[in-house]
Amino acid sequence: MMKTLNVPYCPELDGMDLKSVTAAMETVALRQSLDTINWPEFPYKPIVAFDIARGDKELYLHYFVHGRSLRAVAGRDGQYVHPDSCVEFFMRRNDDLFYTNFEFNCIGTCLAARGAGRHDRTPLTDDEYRKIRRYTTVNRETFEEKKGVYTWEVTVAIPFELMGLDAAHLPESIRGNFYKCADSTENPHYVTWSPIELPSPDYHCPEHFGELRF
Repeated sequence: MMKTLNVPYCPELDGMDLKSVTAAMETVALRQSLDTINWPEFPYKPIVAFDIARGDKELYLHYFVHGRSLRAVAGRDGQYVHPDSCVEFFMRRNDDLFYTNFEFNCIGTCLAARGAGRHDRTPLTDDEYRKIRRYTTVNRETFEEKKGVYTWEVTVAIPFELMGLDAAHLPESIRGNFYKCADSTENPHYVTWSPIELPSPDYHCPEHFGELRF
């Protein structure tokens, strides 16, 4: 069943540094659990929640993760981050066949691209990557997998323009989904917000996106 959420309008977040945004979102944002296991062959489920809010020009997302292992091999924007300890946001306008994926590892490295399917996607430019503000509780240096139990947070501010949206005239809703993965760790997992009813893991399925209402 497709999930829905109402994104709170919180203009007081605009102009704050993201560490302050992270603290403020505790009280003004909408919190959702990210806890759907879609594929039984990958049963591990870390504790994951995300806060969501919007300002006048940016969408704010704050992820909280508690679970086994920590990995951050990708250190440059545009590199694959899904093998690392990773959180993701995929979105699509209701009138668009293309969708955009925004993926972040635990040190804030971002992979983002736009296209109609998993292949033939157009990545963000370096200038566009620089427009995505990020804050993480993990030191921004790369490292191989660390075994154990870790807690970490990532907050990002994504400009609406990078989502193909006019900030001054937002639509009533868009489609989207939120993910947690860590493909190349000791405990690979594929956890989602809105369910994906498919026989094998695939996040690139906009027909399974939920609804985000503005």
